[in-house]
Amino acid sequence: MALGAWAQQPGKLPTFLGTATPSSWYQWTAAFVQRLRELGWVDGRTVAIEYRWAEGRSQRYAEIAAEFVRLKVDVILTSGGAVLAAKQATSVIPIVFALANDPLGGGFVASLARPGGNVTGLSLQATDTAGKRLGLLLEVVPGLRRLAIMANADNPNTRLDVREVQAAARTLGLEVATVEIRRAEDIPPAFEALTGRADALLLWPNHS
Repeated sequence: MALGAWAQQPGKLPTFLGTATPSSWYQWTAAFVQRLRELGWVDGRTVAIEYRWAEGRSQRYAEIAAEFVRLKVDVILTSGGAVLAAKQATSVIPIVFALANDPLGGGFVASLARPGGNVTGLSLQATDTAGKRLGLLLEVVPGLRRLAIMANADNPNTRLDVREVQAAARTLGLEVATVEIRRAEDIPPAFEALTGRADALLLWPNHS
């Protein structure tokens, strides 16, 4: 997940916050800079881009979003879990998210047709496919009765997806145990706690 901003004057201070690390987001930031160049926005000449990286710590989103507001950047570019932090930090600076799972369900926009406010962008709508993934699992494990879901509890996009899976599971008469992970250290004891309690484990991806 990445957050950024750019300005028309290189003397201003636009920023780009990545939820992970520079190396993991290199191909996306490089494509972003290249496309700006093709449109006449050259970093260091007609536009300035400064990067910030949360390095996987979601608590950093609000801190960096607040810094953007103090710097009075022109536009904030973001994705995933950082969208809400940016929206909570400002209702004035335009916010464009490169990708979000469910902007409507996440409270980012008023509607997909008319987002309103200062937030807009592209939607992945992964919640629409959550139930379908469960259906595929049932095909692989036809005798499935007890399902365990392991997911990052601090990721708002993941929480939306998990709720969709839980609802689909209930309609199928499945017993569901949801295990919330917040740190890597939580994973081994979570597996131990699920021993004998589930027929299958659904590891939900940590969407940024």
